[in-house]
Amino acid sequence: MNAVDTVTELKLEENLPYHAIKGPTPSVLADIYRHDSNIVVWQRDLSDELKHSVSNFLKHQSTRSRLLTVTPENTQEVLKEVFGEAEMIRSLYEDIALVVDMFCCLFELSHAGLRLTILDSAMCPRFHVDHVPCRLVTTYQGIATEWLNHETTDRTKLGAGNQGKTDELSGLFKSQHDVNRLTEGDVALLKGENWDECSGTGLVHRSPQVAENERRLLLTLDFISN
Repeated sequence: MNAVDTVTELKLEENLPYHAIKGPTPSVLADIYRHDSNIVVWQRDLSDELKHSVSNFLKHQSTRSRLLTVTPENTQEVLKEVFGEAEMIRSLYEDIALVVDMFCCLFELSHAGLRLTILDSAMCPRFHVDHVPCRLVTTYQGIATEWLNHETTDRTKLGAGNQGKTDELSGLFKSQHDVNRLTEGDVALLKGENWDECSGTGLVHRSPQVAENERRLLLTLDFISN
């Protein structure tokens, strides 16, 4: 499947040097190539069938995280080999294969690094930037990734610059109103520091805190050497 299927109306957050671009169809993902974007979001609602498949996957999986190398052609086969084959989780495998296909098509990749992670706590609880060209993230169940607008972020407070203070107290951002959050089902492309001409503007983001007795299912895709 081609990542660009139809022209969609884009929602731009006004008055930002680096826009968050959002749209209801996968064609919006192509706007990651715009020089003034550092996050692009395909806003989608998961079908009841897919939600049921995700729930069944979480009920029967004890492995917390697996990093796999996949191609658009073999994604479903690799997932079945690693996690098992069952009709009740078929829709999840099909959707992951679709997302892999779009990611590889968009960036002209023959392979992708796929990580499927079950979380009951924040994986990366501090705001940070990724030292990659671009990363795809989507949360199939649970609270989703948080991120900051470029213009409201004091990047000197990242890492050791926080001087031991929490993100909320370090001066990294001014108020909780500056914290944006993706929605369950959203497919987002996050530019990292290694995107061409993106040094110092990679998206600042973090994993959200997971409530007690809740679990997240997170998919990430990365560029990988062939």
